[in-house]
Amino acid sequence: MPRFKPETLRRIGYTLFETAGCTLEDARAVVDHLVESNLFGHDSHGAIRFYEYARAIYEGRFQPRAAPEVVRDSPCAAVVDARGSLGQVGATFATHLAVEKAREHGIATVGLRNTSHIGRVGAYPLIAARAGLIGQIFVNAGHLGYQIAPFGGIDGKLSTNPIAFAAPRRGADPILVDMTTSIVAEGKVRIAINRGEEVPEGWLIDGEGNPTTDPNDFKADPPGAILPLGGRAGHKGYGMSMMVELLGGALSGQGCAAGERAMISNGVLLTVYHIEHFVDLDAYYDEVEALIRHVKSSRLTPGFEEILVPGEPEFRSARRREAEGIEVDERTWETICEAARDFGLNLERWEGDAK
Repeated sequence: MPRFKPETLRRIGYTLFETAGCTLEDARAVVDHLVESNLFGHDSHGAIRFYEYARAIYEGRFQPRAAPEVVRDSPCAAVVDARGSLGQVGATFATHLAVEKAREHGIATVGLRNTSHIGRVGAYPLIAARAGLIGQIFVNAGHLGYQIAPFGGIDGKLSTNPIAFAAPRRGADPILVDMTTSIVAEGKVRIAINRGEEVPEGWLIDGEGNPTTDPNDFKADPPGAILPLGGRAGHKGYGMSMMVELLGGALSGQGCAAGERAMISNGVLLTVYHIEHFVDLDAYYDEVEALIRHVKSSRLTPGFEEILVPGEPEFRSARRREAEGIEVDERTWETICEAARDFGLNLERWEGDAK
């Protein structure tokens, strides 16, 4: 399994997406996002998406030179149509717009549609948190609706429908919540298939509704489904998923789950809060740090060495992988190279830079 330095993986991605027709600026927006996902430990939204996006460009489903456009605008709200641009391009544009509006008016909500796949949703509230604001996001998959079974059902009818939240801390990495409303992201099932590994119990049911640990059952005929978040309390994840459909899908104008099996675009609703429009900044930071001290003071469950706040695992992973490199499984690397050949590009030459 090749292991790449993060900067090498970035150069591979820049080369691929520039050759596919993206500007260098847009290639960087996409690739930096995907490599950071690998660094954070979210391999389901990392380099495994290189070939997916490249093929979508080759087939004409993503538009490498499209530019997002504001189609509805008011002081505290806007809707952006990304015109089929790559998702990270559209979502980054929408996030910066929300940050700008929130700085002026205290709070801003931006809907985003026609933007393809935006990737790891936690990246966008994190932009706000790194700018000293609070961000939250709801993301559906438009009319796509076959991956996640509703609570009490066998057939996949919903998408993974993630939500994310990020808030700044004083002199420390932001708090970051980044989660699907399903038990697991679909990309992690894909990784298990690529690696020939089983998945944990409780992730999947097969086409007859039976529990399974074989990820191939997800793509069988009849197909299996991923379960909603919550296990025996899966009605909670299911309820959250329906909330995301309405906020991310209906309110953005992208639409809600309707059984389609090919995703045209995520539907996105992003809100940014300017802390100082609500409370004194030092008072906010004092409360955040007091809360963290209080939570971390709990006695530990056997087997645990410490209590982590949301986001700490990702930032620790990033520091470790920055030093050790990022592993890309053989099948994923081969498929990236195959997609590159569609554009007359030979990526195998980079294998000599892998550890």
